[in-house]
Amino acid sequence: MRGTGKPDVSLGRDRAAALAKWDKLHNKQPLTVGTVQEAIDRWRERELPEYENAETRKAYTKQLAKIEAWCGSMAWHEITLPMMRAYLDKRSAMTQGNREMSVLSIVWGRARLWGMTALPWPAAGVKNWKNEEAARESHVTDELFEVLYAQADQVLRDCMDIATATGMRLTDVRTIRLPVAGLLRFKARKTGKWAEFDVARSPVLCALVERRLAMKAYSVMLLATHTGRQVSSRMLSDRWNAARTAAAKAHPELADQIAAMFLRDMRKRAADLAEDMGAASTLLQHSSTRLTEAHYRTKATRLKAVR
Repeated sequence: MRGTGKPDVSLGRDRAAALAKWDKLHNKQPLTVGTVQEAIDRWRERELPEYENAETRKAYTKQLAKIEAWCGSMAWHEITLPMMRAYLDKRSAMTQGNREMSVLSIVWGRARLWGMTALPWPAAGVKNWKNEEAARESHVTDELFEVLYAQADQVLRDCMDIATATGMRLTDVRTIRLPVAGLLRFKARKTGKWAEFDVARSPVLCALVERRLAMKAYSVMLLATHTGRQVSSRMLSDRWNAARTAAAKAHPELADQIAAMFLRDMRKRAADLAEDMGAASTLLQHSSTRLTEAHYRTKATRLKAVR
């Protein structure tokens, strides 16, 4: 007997039925027993924190919110391939819709391992069911690089130099530490792969490191402000937007091309500066040249006429 004077109520041994009965007794919103929401919650709690990249976690969080709003209350058998295709048809942001389906696939796979569903992924074995994606065309020519570099402050120039010399992602550019024994060593946030650069073999990195060591900075990061502060992504974004605006004003004939550029395109420029596709793929730490060729290497192959 509880302190309220009311007798205990047996909920039985069946977990799903017990949870539903408990919910009914307490007059709350229906629980997501046996639904996709249950797996989403578990994946968000257990799996999401395991991703080291903060930007990846942020993106997955947004995508999970879209997914649970659409199918969180559904039972597993209610989700079909035609329904998923209909979701993509209604989604105005086509690329993001694809990403949301990819996250749902990841959650679904985990749910099967956890025994939450025995059903296979509805799109298993089906090709080309998502929205078609085309790689964004963006070629950072010498001219475009120079007009933007001319309008950049020292922090942004250093960022552009590091990115184009090493092919690092911006997150790694911001967080790579000063060299030790002449080596820039880092662990890529996105892939977890370790790599190092011999500073002495790069005139660009040599000059940058020399200038950086001459600064009175408490930060141990290679990229820092003139006052020694660590550089944030917002600081780079603001500087890039300002430089892009100034460059477009100074070169109106290039305004459209400048407007289409992003700071992350410096990684593409690094791929183009590499000797060949193999060197570019190695520099970007890709597992194969296919990804490099499809999304990063924009330099045209020079052919020889036969007559």
